Amino acid sequence: MSDSRFTLSRLRPLPWLLLAAIVTGCSGLPSASDQSAPATPAAWRTNAGAALSPSPVDQQWWQSFGSTELNAVVVAARQQSLDVAAASARVRQAEAQARIAGAPLLPELALTASANRDGRFDSGNTAFGNTYSAGLAATYEVDFWGRNRAVRDAAVATLQAAAFERDTVRLTVTAGVASVWLSQQGLQARLLIAQANLSSAERILELVAARQRAGAATPLELAQQRGLVAAQRRAAAVLTRQIRDSESALAVLLATPLTALQQRPRAGTFEQLTEPAISAMLPSDLLLRRPDIARAEADLAAADANISAARAAMLPRLNLSAAVGLGSNRLNTVFDNPLYSLAAGLTAPIFNAGRLAAGRDLARAQREELLAVYRASIIAAFADVEDALNAVASIDTERRLQQDEVTQARTAFALAQARYRAGAETLLTLLDTQRTLYAAQDVATQLQQARLQASVALFKALGGGWQPPAS
Repeated sequence: MSDSRFTLSRLRPLPWLLLAAIVTGCSGLPSASDQSAPATPAAWRTNAGAALSPSPVDQQWWQSFGSTELNAVVVAARQQSLDVAAASARVRQAEAQARIAGAPLLPELALTASANRDGRFDSGNTAFGNTYSAGLAATYEVDFWGRNRAVRDAAVATLQAAAFERDTVRLTVTAGVASVWLSQQGLQARLLIAQANLSSAERILELVAARQRAGAATPLELAQQRGLVAAQRRAAAVLTRQIRDSESALAVLLATPLTALQQRPRAGTFEQLTEPAISAMLPSDLLLRRPDIARAEADLAAADANISAARAAMLPRLNLSAAVGLGSNRLNTVFDNPLYSLAAGLTAPIFNAGRLAAGRDLARAQREELLAVYRASIIAAFADVEDALNAVASIDTERRLQQDEVTQARTAFALAQARYRAGAETLLTLLDTQRTLYAAQDVATQLQQARLQASVALFKALGGGWQPPAS
């Protein structure tokens, strides 16, 4: 009896030691105040005449370009992209990891059954015996300090981050396909301009050759015009090569053989594409419309949970186990003598060479890194929108000025051509107006292509119509 009282008296301080351990462990919790995001600007520096809207981008934003072919290409890319397929597979991996991490929150059951036949040789006699047994065992770790819950929460946050990363990849692929397709259409439009100017230069070459045969033009003038024709042929060849390169890039994004892509029908022309209206959201709303920002925030939440798990790993663990067993040397009496056992075990780390403390410090340092990444993603998002708005506004201004240049270059070429036919103008002037007109038309097409691609960049910067899932 005295031994029993002595044992209980020795165990009474244990709750106070556990309480002290809890207080010591909780002192390492991160403060929520350091998760504040960078200051949000009140307005965009360049609004490009855009109206502000809380939800400016439609989820099918590529349809605003008015091209059925572009719509088909984007849909095919979202369905066939290998990058999207890989990101979706990573989401399924994270789902499995979340189920694995949540399993320790419930008891684990195991069923065992066995049948043995033993033989013994004694002085030439052989004796055999049968043994049958069955058992059911259950184990459970009491999650006093929340370590298992923290591991589960970290896995769930990682799953959310994987889903947001998949949405980011899908948006990137969509914008990339749209930009490459618009580049391809712009190159084809430039090739048509180059071919038209080449035809015009070849007609003038015939005129110069006829005048040279009649003695009205010099061999120098004929050589100059031939040089211009050769330069325009070279420019057309360069554009043809660039078009083929863009087709290869588009085939990679679509995960489609190049031969199948070249058979795709081409509807409409580059000039018929619609320039989408610009509608930018408020800067504060951008934080809820970008999947990459949501992914960085989910990573930060996972890091917080990892810190809690690493801290709880430094505290004692309580494991419960129960087992029921049956056994007999006859099958019909196996249930006659059941056995059971109950056990509880408390394990507290004493010395591990600083491994658990290092794990906690590692989790804290990883969280600091992810917090910096989270803040950097927000700053980068604001910069993406500002750059896209600035590009749209600048290109619109350049196009207005360039259109006047094209008009004047076309008038000058027509006048120089008429005067040269009448013998009132030199070939040098005609050559100069030809080059000026071709360059002005080519730049105008490039500006139109850049304007359309800037719209794609703005759609992407604004989140591409992405909306966070419901809680």
